[in-house]
Amino acid sequence: MDINFKDILSKLSVFKNNMALLISTVIALISIALFVPTHLLRARVKSQMQSESVSKWRNIERIRRDPVEPVTEDSLEKRKQDIAADANSIVALAEQTSMRELLSYDIFPEPDPNKGISGLTFVEFGRRFRSGIDEMIKQVNGGICPTQVEIENRLEDSAARINRRPGMGMGMPGDMGDPYSMPMAPRRLGALPGTTGFRSEIDKMIIDNFCEDRAKSLSVYVNPIDIAGYEHWANYKFDPNMVKAVKDTWYHQLSYWVIEDIFKTVEKMNEGHNVLSAPVKKFQSISFTMGLKRPGSRRSSTAVIRAVGGRTREQDDQEESDRPFYVIEDRDGLTESLTARYSTQESQVDVIHFSLSVVVANKDVLWFLQELCSAKEHQFRGYPGGADTPQTFEHNQITVLEMKSGAVNEYSPDHMNNRYGDNSVTVLDLICEYVFNSEGYEPIKPQVVKDKLAGTEGGI
Repeated sequence: MDINFKDILSKLSVFKNNMALLISTVIALISIALFVPTHLLRARVKSQMQSESVSKWRNIERIRRDPVEPVTEDSLEKRKQDIAADANSIVALAEQTSMRELLSYDIFPEPDPNKGISGLTFVEFGRRFRSGIDEMIKQVNGGICPTQVEIENRLEDSAARINRRPGMGMGMPGDMGDPYSMPMAPRRLGALPGTTGFRSEIDKMIIDNFCEDRAKSLSVYVNPIDIAGYEHWANYKFDPNMVKAVKDTWYHQLSYWVIEDIFKTVEKMNEGHNVLSAPVKKFQSISFTMGLKRPGSRRSSTAVIRAVGGRTREQDDQEESDRPFYVIEDRDGLTESLTARYSTQESQVDVIHFSLSVVVANKDVLWFLQELCSAKEHQFRGYPGGADTPQTFEHNQITVLEMKSGAVNEYSPDHMNNRYGDNSVTVLDLICEYVFNSEGYEPIKPQVVKDKLAGTEGGI
């Protein structure tokens, strides 16, 4: 494009002869240049005024229209009542955690002789303890893996079916026409490594299929004899010393509540799963004494702690079953108490420890810990005897104190016939603390237990 500068200069030359026109044009150009940023600035200032000044003015107007009522004696009293109600509700919630259903309302706090209390009352308590655990196992669809006897029977049935097939099992040992009659190495149940021979491979497939079918039919592996107290009440013999019998049942009642919480955790996590896909594969064990061998525990101490009616507390506790005991001081615990909570009158809580061992999928370990320590619901009908209409309360009483994890040895007797699916798993060993609000179950706590906590326990 050609630009004719001469024409442009000739047109601009008009300003040379007309100074007033030139000044007017310059002023117009400057005005246009200033108009745009001024307009933008004004819009921004307006927006800022709306968000700050106008908004504050509206708040002031609202406060002016609805002034704060002056504090009077009546309003102050109402405020105090509201604060007291909040505090009482918190106390009530804490107490409700320990207000739980009893296995027997005829024993606690003290057996009533007018009701004809006898050894049968305590036998019945044990029966309910065991049947309750059986029901928990049923609720989570739990069971055990195939036993060696079951596997042997399955192998014998399979061998019999094979031998009944035409042309099978009729030859003499070593007859090449009958490979199943060839001399083989002794069979080792469970398909352990090192088995040889054609028959051993057949056995291995039978065992694998049998164990996998069992895993598909269950949601979690659990054997009731691995649960503290279950065997104790199977072989229970009533002690004529009623005080000792009451004490024994009380501590087993505490253990029952703990076991309930563990099964609720397993039930929630494993819902809709079989063992092969379940987060919790196996409930291995729960113990409140860890075999009475825990270093630092008064149960393993060789020192005489305190004579009680001609017996030491150590001797008394060692003769008891695997049941809870109150943590009154450090050496009572299964591990160091990082929470510094103990069963004292000043603390207003009762503390017990327990150890738990489970097989969990690696990816679900944190989930298991979270669910174990989460709030759980329970029904309560009141003390004593219960009411027709239960109330629903919540409790959250478990704290993990110590955790260890390890690999699963699939060839060990504990796991040989278990099938855990494709996910990697770990054996999770926990030591936990369980806290009871002492006021919550004060009405049904036996006097002998109160005396022990107060350090005034008499002879048993």
